[in-house]
Amino acid sequence: MSHPASNETTPHDPTDAPPGASPSAGQDPERYWLENVYQGGIRQLTPRAVVAGMLIGMVMCLSNLYVILKTGWSMGVTITACILAFTFFNVMRELRLFKKDFSPLENNAMGSVASAAGYMTGGGNMAAVPALLLLTGTLPGTGWLVLWLAVIAALGVFAAIPIKRQLINIEALPFPTGTATAETIKALHGHGEVARQKARLLGGAGLLGAIIAVLREAKSAWLNTNAPSFLHLPFMPAKVSVPFISIRGRPAGDWGLSLDLSLLLIGGGMLMSWKTGWSMLLGAVLTYGFFAPAMVDQGFITAVNYKAINTWMLWTGAALLVSSGLLSFAFQWRSVARSFKALSGVFGKKTDAADDPMAAVECPPTWFPMGFAILGPVAVALMAYLFQIPVWAGVLALPLAVVMGFIASRVTGETDTTPTKALGPVTQLIYGGLAPGNVAANIMSANATGGVGLHAADLLTDLKSGWLLGGNPRQQFIGQLFGVVAGAAIVVPAFNLLVPDAKVLGTEEFPAPGVLIWAGVSQMLSVGLEALHPSARVGALCGGLLGIALVLMERWAPKAAKPYIPSAAGFGLAIVIPGSSSISFCIGAAIAEFLRRRKPQVAEAAVLPVGSGFLAGESLMGIGLIMLKAFNFMPK
Repeated sequence: MSHPASNETTPHDPTDAPPGASPSAGQDPERYWLENVYQGGIRQLTPRAVVAGMLIGMVMCLSNLYVILKTGWSMGVTITACILAFTFFNVMRELRLFKKDFSPLENNAMGSVASAAGYMTGGGNMAAVPALLLLTGTLPGTGWLVLWLAVIAALGVFAAIPIKRQLINIEALPFPTGTATAETIKALHGHGEVARQKARLLGGAGLLGAIIAVLREAKSAWLNTNAPSFLHLPFMPAKVSVPFISIRGRPAGDWGLSLDLSLLLIGGGMLMSWKTGWSMLLGAVLTYGFFAPAMVDQGFITAVNYKAINTWMLWTGAALLVSSGLLSFAFQWRSVARSFKALSGVFGKKTDAADDPMAAVECPPTWFPMGFAILGPVAVALMAYLFQIPVWAGVLALPLAVVMGFIASRVTGETDTTPTKALGPVTQLIYGGLAPGNVAANIMSANATGGVGLHAADLLTDLKSGWLLGGNPRQQFIGQLFGVVAGAAIVVPAFNLLVPDAKVLGTEEFPAPGVLIWAGVSQMLSVGLEALHPSARVGALCGGLLGIALVLMERWAPKAAKPYIPSAAGFGLAIVIPGSSSISFCIGAAIAEFLRRRKPQVAEAAVLPVGSGFLAGESLMGIGLIMLKAFNFMPK
């Protein structure tokens, strides 16, 4: 499931389900699964699985928060969590601290808890909340924000109930990340050496990432490495003059074209596709090497630094990302139509529980309306009290969130990409018309629909793993609710620590491109395009047209030409983040692509754990160093 959103995939064949998981033609797939695949007597949502899932999920949530503020992307959670949990419990078993083995279905249930916590940064949460801070200068108190995020996420979990059986049991949508998670769990528990190798790679990469973070950021009486954060082209320390690589008489590094000495970015690149990686490099070179200097010459950009360049280029990048996201989503109209068709089944004739073989295993259908009846009024009250959203607008947000959740779940099941970037602007446009000028309503209503959509899709992705492994879906549902509480409890105080005020956002330390785009769309809908400089309007128009063109070319170009068409998402993101970040992303993607082509077995074994380790190690150490500085244990 992607959240740039999040790209947690691993090489696998989605059709390679466990033996016996596929019925023959004409057989009832649910009855066949219940009789041949379901493992009802196996321990699943045990106390240790819940505790491990909450703790690992909270750690992954911290890592994702740091990464999303740095890059706008968040890393996958479930597969990494399963590797960590398996390794930990195996060590405890060898030390004889636990008597029972950590079973595959325990690991699967643990993954449900961890993913719900780890993805608390997604669904627009860590775009909308910082955007609100950026535009209004204030946020609700920590406790209120924790409650808000937990309620929205829990509504998403309940929204998945009525469509689970249709999407997973009957239609058997692939949900590639869920399938990959099931295959990973099978490999971990079936081949001890595979698990040990992945754990070593994950741990070693994490340690290396943490060391790099210390060398770059740590300063104290006993440690001050003065290690450079960037290498300017051709990748030499900034103090070295490179006169023959200059733009408008200034070193290329002044324009942002340098190498960011961050394994976090290289690790993130390893987890994305090669096409996205080279598209980001192309976008960075064109933006900071050509477009920005041209705008400086015209006087539209007043200084040669990231903040000044980004203030103008943001509108071009945002328009590109929004237009391409909406058009890509429009081309998935069949999925949308099937989602609306499924809505009729929610309120249609219900099967008698006595005749339903799955009644004792699946979540009861009544849980869906009960969940919304209990949490819906709480959400509406929070909208009114915290964000001054009119009650009628809050009430409207609930059915809209359900519809968006259904759509997001189907699109995720078919494509492995949760369309938060498309659904968020759709809601912003709706509320821009219904409540013009109300910035908080615009931002946080989109947060509600995005959060419901993400968490519905996340639960269904986990349930796909359980379906393939024979897990109990009701226990996975309960596990997600534990994870929601853990994620909400950790993400808000951590965000307050990392972002003490809005001045931190949009800087080279935390470029936060998703935040700037979310805030930009809301600002534009509130004050109108006339508030933009005429040149920025032209840039936005060009970005929007380019986004549309890239999507159309990707869809209709000859097959042989498609590998050479830039990714709209990668190109657009490169416009709104520092050029040095895009260069590092491309290097990571190139390393992974080289291994996939030349050493496919090495790539399958190493790319995911090493990339995840780089991300987790540097991000967690980065948060740790910020905490040391905040509490005056280290000079700032």
